[in-house]
Amino acid sequence: MDLVRELIEYVKHPSVSTDPTFKVGMTGAREHICGLLKQAGLEIEVVPTPLHPIVLARRRGPAEWPHVVLYGHYDVQPADPLNLWTTPAFEPVVRDGRIWGRGTADNKGPHLVAVVALAQLLKRRPDLPLRITFLIEGEEEIGSPSFPEFLHNHKKELAEADCVVLSDTASPSTDQIVITTGLRGIIGLEVGLTGPRSDLHSGLHGGAVYNPIQALAELCASLHDADNAVTVDGFYAGVEQPTGWEREELRKLPLTEEAYRRFLDVEALHPAPGLNALEAVRFAPTLEFNGIGGGYQGKGSKTVIPSKVFAKITCRLVPGQDPVDVHRKVAEAIRARAPKGVQVDIKEMQGNAAYYVCPPDRPNTPKDQNPVLARAFREADKAIAQAFGKAPLYLREGGSVPIIGDIRRETGLDSVMIGLFTPDSNLHAPDENFELGMAEKAVKAYELLLERVAGTPRR
Repeated sequence: MDLVRELIEYVKHPSVSTDPTFKVGMTGAREHICGLLKQAGLEIEVVPTPLHPIVLARRRGPAEWPHVVLYGHYDVQPADPLNLWTTPAFEPVVRDGRIWGRGTADNKGPHLVAVVALAQLLKRRPDLPLRITFLIEGEEEIGSPSFPEFLHNHKKELAEADCVVLSDTASPSTDQIVITTGLRGIIGLEVGLTGPRSDLHSGLHGGAVYNPIQALAELCASLHDADNAVTVDGFYAGVEQPTGWEREELRKLPLTEEAYRRFLDVEALHPAPGLNALEAVRFAPTLEFNGIGGGYQGKGSKTVIPSKVFAKITCRLVPGQDPVDVHRKVAEAIRARAPKGVQVDIKEMQGNAAYYVCPPDRPNTPKDQNPVLARAFREADKAIAQAFGKAPLYLREGGSVPIIGDIRRETGLDSVMIGLFTPDSNLHAPDENFELGMAEKAVKAYELLLERVAGTPRR
């Protein structure tokens, strides 16, 4: 099974889950990965959902064999803006040691690495004592709305596994792999303010009413202090601080705050008190404004006081924070601080708690950690060091992958997350790409990992 050839064919299917006009692309991508999994020797089941089916591929075996779940997603982000791509998003090309196209790094390339590695391993070791379940969904880029029901229906089967292994997280560079130990949770709110019953002429009525844009600006500004700390009462209650070994691990990153500032192309960084910027994006909760609107948006001037305005807010959460509790506190603060001259409406986005798993042999490792999970962490460390020539780092990531927490909540399974994209991969942006040297090393690492995990009898 040739990784580059199959990835090119896989990416040619425009599997944009959010847009119904890409139905044919979704079907084509799903059929392509099913064909590769069948070629690797697995049994295939396509599980219907209200939107996009989930692929389950199984390699069965005796109950005493270890059982690993491998996760990925075949859907991709929209390619817009199309004019900013060097080559068309769904016509993948190889140049400069990378394959370019939408979905190459997020997530078709990384989970195809695991498929290719398993195919090579089983060709060499057809008697490998390892049970495998591939779980490849088609709705990750739209929040996995069908995943909770799927998990509930397949809870018994998946709970019999030992751990999940996936590559849908980041590493800082192609030669420094990170095993991700934590993901921030997330909640979201859309805040709407309504003032007068319709837009008003600002000359005839300005000075008589509370302008909703002014009210929204003041409201948003009130949610942080001058040091960028969130001012919502109780927002930081229960926050668990990073351990000493995690801070030490972060200091091993070949990145300084100044280099990070230059990479972002900003004049200054603005972390909340107590953490530097590199720590803040991994360990700290946040309250961010993701969108704001109201009033006239066209060219030139239209002198109105708008009737309605809105702001989209998300909060990234860390261990110790409860999504329901944080949402309630933020919503209460917004309602309490809104001026009397406007009406407030708050729409809630489904929230997810933060996820954290401690590798073995750390001071805070749970004493009852699944032995196959511990083995998977140890063997991943050795396999990555052997394939890449450098041991991995163990770091939390600032982003959110809600299904990881969902899997733990429903099945009790923890995850080994191996980062196979980098800042240069341009995720969700034009010219997305997947570095082929990194991919080749990752195939070797996955093959070593799976073979060595198979050497551990279940207890």
